[in-house]
Amino acid sequence: MSDSPSLDNPADHELLNDLPHPHAAPGHMYFHRMDDMTPDDFAVLQEVHETNLANLPNLLLGLLDSLGGDEAYPVDRKTHSLQAATRALRDGRDEEYVVVTLLHDVGEALGPINHGEVIAGILHPFISEGNYWMLKHHPVFQTHFYAANVGLDPDVRDEFRNSPYFDQTAEFCARYDEVSFDPDYDSEPIETFVPMVQRVLATSWQPPGKSAAAIGTEDSD
Repeated sequence: MSDSPSLDNPADHELLNDLPHPHAAPGHMYFHRMDDMTPDDFAVLQEVHETNLANLPNLLLGLLDSLGGDEAYPVDRKTHSLQAATRALRDGRDEEYVVVTLLHDVGEALGPINHGEVIAGILHPFISEGNYWMLKHHPVFQTHFYAANVGLDPDVRDEFRNSPYFDQTAEFCARYDEVSFDPDYDSEPIETFVPMVQRVLATSWQPPGKSAAAIGTEDSD
């Protein structure tokens, strides 16, 4: 039997982590299982997530841009999204609300059945609970406006009537979503909204489970 430390033996993990890696280099993680992660590995992990956060605005705006190829809708979904966001902006809505409106449909390619949940899940760490709920449920609320025309139940949204965000979501769909398929509407260009998206998504990465209170304590030191 070999006396060499083994990855299969939890007692040997600390010993293995103390050994120099034969190909150690900055900017790379070397663990083979996560309970072998070292502080150096974790520092690289944090850099990776910070880079992903920095790239997120462009990634989401790229998804929005990809909606510009529609031919089946009265206007393509990028135009629809710009139109909805422009309406919200001209109504004096706050920046977060405008960004949520701009991005409300970018999850459609990834989640044809649950696109509201997709974008709500992505934006949840950056937005209010009301805006999160509104994004998540807006597809159900949107059916209110066409359901009776196609043999569906226009009142299916009523199952959520006890939610404190029911009225907010109903208003979003009525004022900005359902009306924004107008080919004659003069929308703001995407350049108007890019800085808003960048500001709303500007944050630093924190490991899962780290409380906001703990983060605030660290920041005050």
